[in-house]
Amino acid sequence: MTAPTPSGPAGALGAALSAEYAAIWAYGPIGVRLTGAARDAAKDAEAAHRRRRDDLIVQLSAGGGNVPPDRAGYTLPFPVTDRASALRLAVEVEERTAAFWRAAVPATSGADRDRALAALVEYALRATRWRRTAGITPLTVPFPGRPA
Repeated sequence: MTAPTPSGPAGALGAALSAEYAAIWAYGPIGVRLTGAARDAAKDAEAAHRRRRDDLIVQLSAGGGNVPPDRAGYTLPFPVTDRASALRLAVEVEERTAAFWRAAVPATSGADRDRALAALVEYALRATRWRRTAGITPLTVPFPGRPA
């Protein structure tokens, strides 16, 4: 999934919602390949994406906006067969989801912009934590959510 050029605030938030759906789905294959603290972190990450998804559904529904449906499944960018590939996917999930929220920042204003920026920061920090867990360097990227 790549960050779209959203049409207005509702379009940007709808695209971010679709990214949240995909992130939640991806944490299933990630979690089964992890143990201990990493598995706990994956559970926490999935729960955070679920909370943000739920909040967006309520917000878009209450505003009379279009609530994009979840899909039955998503294609992973590579097979998740072990701890290393699970951690690599966790980094990618957070980076990709951050890209959708980054696209929502200029398309929104007020409280919506604040929420978009908070999501971008949260996912950038989580991607950094996953990189540290995976031993990936550099730990950070210059502009989170922006394509390399």
